[in-house]
Amino acid sequence: METAVKKRTYKKLGFTSLEMVEIVQPINILLANYHIHYQKMRSFHWNVKGRDFFELHDKFEDFYNDAKLNIDVLAERIRVFGQTPASTLSEYLDMAEIKEVGTELRSDQMVDETISDMQSLLSMMVDVTDAAINMGDVGTENMMNAMIQKMEKMHWMLTAWSNTEKPVFS
Repeated sequence: METAVKKRTYKKLGFTSLEMVEIVQPINILLANYHIHYQKMRSFHWNVKGRDFFELHDKFEDFYNDAKLNIDVLAERIRVFGQTPASTLSEYLDMAEIKEVGTELRSDQMVDETISDMQSLLSMMVDVTDAAINMGDVGTENMMNAMIQKMEKMHWMLTAWSNTEKPVFS
């Protein structure tokens, strides 16, 4: 008589390896883009000039500090799934939609770049949220909802400050 052996599938947090890839891949893409955005905000903080210097110098510092925190949260979420986050500059540059810019931008160009980055990051956050919802990953979904709410407010305030009407999603 043969005994039926039930094949076991490894599941981390209740997710299969394939399901984890579906969640981790868009998080890694968001992580890479956040790193480029973070470096742009540091550059803008260091290099802003003109009548808006004091205001924008402080605001760009707020933005890079927020980005730094989100980078850590995203990388740690990837580790929760037992995966390794993208961690090298070359990986970030290869994966990122957000691009580097030079250091000789006017303050209004820096603000426009920041608004554009925020729009890109928001779109990627929605991609991560959609993947989390599709997999029933409530932890990642909640994490993204908090990031989205904060980013939407920063986007609104920066567009109000710059007096531009740029839709969050186009």
